[in-house]
Amino acid sequence: MRRTGRAVTPKKRAVIPKNAFDERFAGQNLQDCWEKLHKGDQEQYPDTAWVTRLAKRYPKFGAWIKSHGGAGEVAAGVQEAWRRFHAGDFTGAIDGGGKLGALGATPANKAAAIHSQYAQGDEAHRLALLTGAMKRGEQAIELLPDYPNAHYMLALVMGRYSQRISILKALADGIAARVRTHLDATLELEPRHAEAHIALGMYHAEIVAKIGSLLAGLTYGATREAAMEHFGRALQLTPGSPIAHIEYANGLLLLDAAGNRAQARKLYARAAACAAADAMEQLDVQRAQHPPA
Repeated sequence: MRRTGRAVTPKKRAVIPKNAFDERFAGQNLQDCWEKLHKGDQEQYPDTAWVTRLAKRYPKFGAWIKSHGGAGEVAAGVQEAWRRFHAGDFTGAIDGGGKLGALGATPANKAAAIHSQYAQGDEAHRLALLTGAMKRGEQAIELLPDYPNAHYMLALVMGRYSQRISILKALADGIAARVRTHLDATLELEPRHAEAHIALGMYHAEIVAKIGSLLAGLTYGATREAAMEHFGRALQLTPGSPIAHIEYANGLLLLDAAGNRAQARKLYARAAACAAADAMEQLDVQRAQHPPA
């Protein structure tokens, strides 16, 4: 249920890059490196043609697009929100994407999930950031019910919110079940969605770790075996992703810290050796370079 997320706090806090990748994503460059940037979430490049197709398929979304400048203007705005996201300007991605409806909610919510971990301010500010993201996510699903990342990004911010209020409270309040529902929907719509596999791996691992294997299986259908299966699938889909290695390691430590420590260290080392494709991955690499003891 993480940003996947983080099961263990590292020794050293990662530092948000300050637009270190701006030139890499300027203009046409964004589209040129899009496939690599979005291998984990399988997001489509938001060009005018794609926005137009969605507008024709979903009448409510089409009406919103028409009232907000048309497909070309919305596409350009969503591209800019993604540029800001990949460059590490997470507040810019939230502000810009948040004004662009169902498609803008995708970069905005992904940025909110990350920024909530590093944002300055008290816990109320962080929760407000995630509450706003959840509202955007619900609206995105209403307009684009078959859009995989509408489901995934909602699950992502709900999972991060759950961590803030505690996993046990999230289970009691039914939030965890909703996270599972939207992650399942994501993979039904897009089976190659590696980040959804990672998040489902953490879902299983966290619940088993919190309430035990027997109760987790009987009540929530959460098992160690399912966690390992999802982590393994994510690594198959994105072998060069630092977060796929980190979350596998975190999941192993949740399930059996003593027995899995050696394997987890190997996974952290592999993550630390990954080449960061953008600011988000740079944060992951930094984190992996300072793993838990």
